[in-house]
Amino acid sequence: MSLTIKLSDEQATVLQAKAEAEGVSSIEAWIEKLAEPIAPNPPVERPLHTAAQIILDSMKDVPPEIMATLPTDGASQHDHYIYGWPKRDV
Repeated sequence: MSLTIKLSDEQATVLQAKAEAEGVSSIEAWIEKLAEPIAPNPPVERPLHTAAQIILDSMKDVPPEIMATLPTDGASQHDHYIYGWPKRDV
């Protein structure tokens, strides 16, 4: 395919400067470079973590004196601690 674009001298100068700034010697070569297909980025490899591992990792910096004040029945009485409901008989 062939394409002809009429440019003013000023436009050609601007485009030539942009081409040279990207290390390309001519406007034609710069436009050809712009038309090259973009390669997709490879997928990022991330290790999978369980929800438990994420929680443990986020709590590893909590001081022991704070950990000692946390309730031991938090799972079975979560409605009490979250919503303030009366504790259930378990």
